[in-house]
Amino acid sequence: MHSKIANLLREIEIELRQLGLWSDKPLEPQQLMSVEPFCIDTMTFPEWVQFVFIARLKFIIAQGAELPKTSDIAPMAEEFFKVNNVNAEPLISLIKAFDQLITEQ
Repeated sequence: MHSKIANLLREIEIELRQLGLWSDKPLEPQQLMSVEPFCIDTMTFPEWVQFVFIARLKFIIAQGAELPKTSDIAPMAEEFFKVNNVNAEPLISLIKAFDQLITEQ
């Protein structure tokens, strides 16, 4: 399961890069202090995917730790990209695949 998740994370990163939404610049420390879902008050959804979601899951995989039991990130992705008028269907499909894989484990 960890290797399947790792592969999906790589594909999600590739899609973010292709959309021009991957940042080589680190976040400000205060941006990570959010207590809101998806850190919506301190970062954009793509930033959350890169700096929280992918980073946290890579750490879990590297440690061989237990994966989350459920995931429901796709609705947030759909809403963000719809509101921002970005065609991100391949990325949303990957996030849906992640949600499904985690939930079915």
